[in-house]
Amino acid sequence: MILYDRKLATVYKEYGIMLPISPSRADRIVTFLEQNGALEQAPVKPVFDIPGALHILGDREPVITRADVERVHQREFVADLYEGSEGLEQALLNAWELIDCQGRPNRYEPDKKLKPLEGLFQNVLAQVQGTYLASRLALSGKEGRPGFCYYLGGGMHHSRYDHGTGFCLINDIVIAARKLQAENRAVLIWVIDVDAHKGCGTAELVRFARDRGELGYSPKGPDICNLSIHMASGWPLDPETLKTALPDRAPRIEADAEIPIPQAGEALYIEALEKGITLLETRSQNRSPDLVIVVDGADPYKDDELLSSSPLKLSLEQCLQRDRRIYEYLQKRRLPSVWLMAGGYGEHAWEPAAYFLKSLIKTAGKPYRKNPLGLGI
Repeated sequence: MILYDRKLATVYKEYGIMLPISPSRADRIVTFLEQNGALEQAPVKPVFDIPGALHILGDREPVITRADVERVHQREFVADLYEGSEGLEQALLNAWELIDCQGRPNRYEPDKKLKPLEGLFQNVLAQVQGTYLASRLALSGKEGRPGFCYYLGGGMHHSRYDHGTGFCLINDIVIAARKLQAENRAVLIWVIDVDAHKGCGTAELVRFARDRGELGYSPKGPDICNLSIHMASGWPLDPETLKTALPDRAPRIEADAEIPIPQAGEALYIEALEKGITLLETRSQNRSPDLVIVVDGADPYKDDELLSSSPLKLSLEQCLQRDRRIYEYLQKRRLPSVWLMAGGYGEHAWEPAAYFLKSLIKTAGKPYRKNPLGLGI
């Protein structure tokens, strides 16, 4: 199943934010699937708005409440988001890194904005709701089949306990996971993060929740075990960032399974990913998760246009192999999974997810076979 609500697409230039984030990325994925006849052949039809997801789940409109956000993030930080216009504006400036250390605009042209910056917060909350609903859809698999939902949104894995960073204001991954646990819909949840950048915020939020006794390794208690396979160098693991990082804060806090890929290490990627999943099994004491959240970033792709992603350059074939390996592992073990579009920048950011979804529909669950002639699956 695919979940996408076009109304949630963010045109960042309307807010004066000049980042290489294509507002049409999700639309181009859908258009590609339509043009290739994939949507017509899909065993489960896509859901193209939030009301449609609610109808399937038989719910009234659920909202991500302030309490859901406070379950994960610092209360003072959440108060800035909900109560103070100045605090919210500063939080947004920090999260999207729109002001440099000298106080000058950075990839930010406020005189060109068409919408107030503060309006981004409601969009972010809607994205969190999308991640939560997609997770619910994944958990509602029918006839004993493991549920699968690909949400064309979400994946804000850099947001930390008391502030946003890395274009991530709040962490939809952990908020949705903790909400599902609070509602007794899941106990153990895995996060498999294959974005180019380390999932530093997720690692911090999980560690802090464990320190508060809200998560843990107990077989009977809730937990979130996270794998992050990412660039060994580059933000947030660059020398400048690490120089000012505290030892007990992100990005120094490690994920349960942390797999750094060295520059020019693309040939090692798939084997390293498989080792990471094995390590995740060990960290989980070989317990099967109730849900797996895949942070399916496209920024490891060689044609990604974000400079900080450049140390990792997977080909389109390698991106497809990456996603198929994860998908087949989860299907073989009958594990429900929700996939989040996550990071991806520039005019080609739509391609990895589009070819992955096409491959799922065209092969109808058959094992993926590498096609060296160009992805004609």
